[in-house]
Amino acid sequence: MSPVSGVPGKDFSLEDVRGSFPEELEIESLSHPVGATVVIPGSKSVTNRALILAALADGHSTITNPLLSDDSYYLMQALATLGFSLEVKADEASGTAQAHIHGQRGIIPNSDSSSELSLFVGNAGTVARFLPPVLALGSGTYLVDGVSRMRERPVEDLVDAIRLLGAKVGYAREDGKFPLIVYGGGLRGGEVRVEVSRSSQFLSGLLMTAPYAREGVILEAGEGRGSKPYVGITTSMMGDFGVEVLVDEGFGRFEVSPSHYRAIEYAVEPDASAASYFLAAAAVTGGRVRVPGLGKNSTQGDLRFAGVLERMGCDLEIGRDFVYLGGPEQLRGVEVDMNEFSDTMMTLAAIAPFASSPTVIKNVEHTRYQETDRISAVVTELGRLGVRVSEGRDGLRIEPGPVEAASIETYGDHRMAMAFSITGLVARGIRIRNPSCVTKTFPEYFRVLDTLR
Repeated sequence: MSPVSGVPGKDFSLEDVRGSFPEELEIESLSHPVGATVVIPGSKSVTNRALILAALADGHSTITNPLLSDDSYYLMQALATLGFSLEVKADEASGTAQAHIHGQRGIIPNSDSSSELSLFVGNAGTVARFLPPVLALGSGTYLVDGVSRMRERPVEDLVDAIRLLGAKVGYAREDGKFPLIVYGGGLRGGEVRVEVSRSSQFLSGLLMTAPYAREGVILEAGEGRGSKPYVGITTSMMGDFGVEVLVDEGFGRFEVSPSHYRAIEYAVEPDASAASYFLAAAAVTGGRVRVPGLGKNSTQGDLRFAGVLERMGCDLEIGRDFVYLGGPEQLRGVEVDMNEFSDTMMTLAAIAPFASSPTVIKNVEHTRYQETDRISAVVTELGRLGVRVSEGRDGLRIEPGPVEAASIETYGDHRMAMAFSITGLVARGIRIRNPSCVTKTFPEYFRVLDTLR
C-alpha cells in the first residue's frame, strides 16, 4: 500500500488505499505448519467510532493506528466533505498512521440549507448507519447513498428511531431503503425503542449522537440483542471521550444526558475479526500464531472466536496485550452460537471441513443482511468445494470431508475472500475471485498472509 497523507478525497483517494489486485488469486497451500507473529491493522469498528466521536468532540483529537481501508476512507471523506478539518498521515516504512481531526462540539460545519450535500458511503455499513443521526445535528440537507448492495441493506429501523427523536429524514426513492435524505435541525431527544435484530449499528449511531440532543435520550433495544459486544464498544468509547452512558443490567436500556465529548488522543487496537483468519491458520495447520496488541482487556467481542478454536482442540493463551494460539494434530467439530461474534462465522465455516466431526453454527440469521447473504454464500461456496453442508434459516451444519479445487466467488464480501483463503492454505487449487474486495477492511491482507510462508 502506498503511503497516504493529507485530506481524504483531496490529497489522496481510494486508489492510494487499495493498490492493485488480479481478477483471481490462487492461494498457495502450505507444506508446513504456520509459525508466526502477525501484526494486525486497527479495528474497523473502533476506527469508525473514534472518527465520529472525534468529529463531535470539542477540539483537536489524534487517532493513532486507525484502519486505512475502504470503509474508513468513506467516513473520512464524508467528514471532510462536511467541513471538518481532518488530516491523515501514514508511514509505510514504520507501519504507523495517525488521523488528526478538529471537532466542532456537535456542530456540522457545512450546513448550507439552500443546497443539498451528497455523501457516498460505498458498502460501509458502519458509515451508512453512523452518519444519518450526526447529519440531523446540522442545518442543511444531506443525501446519503451507497453502492447497489447498500440500497438493499436494511435501514428502516434507524430512520424510524431518528424520526421519533425529533429529526426529519426520508427516503429519496420512497422504498424504505437507501438513498436517505436527512434534513438538519437537530435532535429533540426523548425515549425511543430501537429495533436491533438486523443491525446493532442503528443503536450505536444513535447513542453516539445522543449527547447533542436538546433533551435527554433514552434508547431501549428491541428484540435480538445479539450484537451486544458492538454496542459495548460504543458505550466504552463514549466514556473514553468523556460522556457517560447509563446502562441497565440487561443491556437493553441506555440513558444519555445532554453533554459533549472532549478531544483526546485515542489508540485503536488491532482488529479482532481480522486476527481470526491468522488464528484459524494456526489451528488448521497445527501451527502457532501470536498476535500482539490484542489481549484480555479488549472491548471486541470477536476475540471470542479464539475460545471456539480452543474448544476445537487448540492451545490458547490470552495475555494482557497478546493472543497466542497453537493448533492440534486435528481439529474436532463444534456446535456454537455465534450470534454475538458473527463476523467470524465464515472463518469457522472455512476450516470446518478439516475437523474430525461436524460443525454447527447457530443463531446468525442477521448475517443474511450484511455485505451479502452470508449464510447462503458460505453454503454455496462450500458446496462448490465438494463439502457436504446443510443450510438453515439462522445457521448451517458442515460435515468433515475432502475439499476439492475450485474458484471461490466472493460476492464482493471481504470476509468471504479472507475466510476461504485459509481453506486454501490446506487444500490445493483454491482460487479467490475478486480478491480486491479485502480492501474494505484489510488492504494488505494477502501480503500479510504470504508472511506465513
